[in-house]
Amino acid sequence: MAQAHEQGRSLYNFRCYFCHGYSGDARTLAATYLVPPPTDFTRADPSRLTPQAIVAVLEAGRPGTAMKSFKGILNREEMAGLAEFVSAEFIVRKAVNTRYHIPENGWNDHARYQTAFPFAKGEIPLSRPWEFLSPEQAEGKRLYLSTCISCHDRGANTADTVDWDARPLSYPRNNYSPTTPPLDAIASASPYAKHDVPKKIRGLSGLEKRGERLFLANCAFCHGADGTGKNWIGSFLEPHPRNLTDTAIMSRMSRTRLITAIREGIPGTSMPAWKSVLSEKDIRAISAYVNRAFHSLAKD
Repeated sequence: MAQAHEQGRSLYNFRCYFCHGYSGDARTLAATYLVPPPTDFTRADPSRLTPQAIVAVLEAGRPGTAMKSFKGILNREEMAGLAEFVSAEFIVRKAVNTRYHIPENGWNDHARYQTAFPFAKGEIPLSRPWEFLSPEQAEGKRLYLSTCISCHDRGANTADTVDWDARPLSYPRNNYSPTTPPLDAIASASPYAKHDVPKKIRGLSGLEKRGERLFLANCAFCHGADGTGKNWIGSFLEPHPRNLTDTAIMSRMSRTRLITAIREGIPGTSMPAWKSVLSEKDIRAISAYVNRAFHSLAKD
């Protein structure tokens, strides 16, 4: 049973935490963008959200929400183990899952960051003015803002926000610690962050420049700024977003086919239809940028 429980934990920490959180309470950055929000397992009724009910959702998904079907991704045994873990860990025991902050994941002596814990847990709001913080709390806030916020966002994820503040997404660190010198994306502070560095291309036409802005604002979230789909979100999604630099795939991609895929979406994937968000001119601009930045598109 213990082994099955830990297998369920591993599946949850890889497949589910981004929306539902490491503690199962759905207090995540992704959750703040989703309507309706992901299920908060810590508030679920054990008599209704049973392991069997969880398996049913894993198999069929939940229409009208961001919860997709995992059929074809997880087998029946994996679904059962994942459901048992969620039920036991979050719904019944209300356990706080700190599995991520272990030495194996690069978090040696995690307790040394404890001055930042009140901000990660939402016990002290980030908007509290510096002059109302004790020296220890001020030290914790500086540590939180320089390190923890990339994963924990605002901690409590309540209305305690500042509209013009940036909201960074999480990048799993390669044994990164704030006690080590800062590492940038190219130096592999994260194996994913390097794919979110935009390409520098000279001589873009007006249409291509428009496409660049639109791609980085709308498409790079899944495809990565470098078009590979190997950024954090792209690696998380299944099937993975299309690698726009892959010759084997893109050599068969025409401008018309790409425009249609952007406009109408691709069924069975996370690629949505953009026709209600982007104008036809916007979509054509993106295709022009893809053609210039990542791979030449076949002639129609």
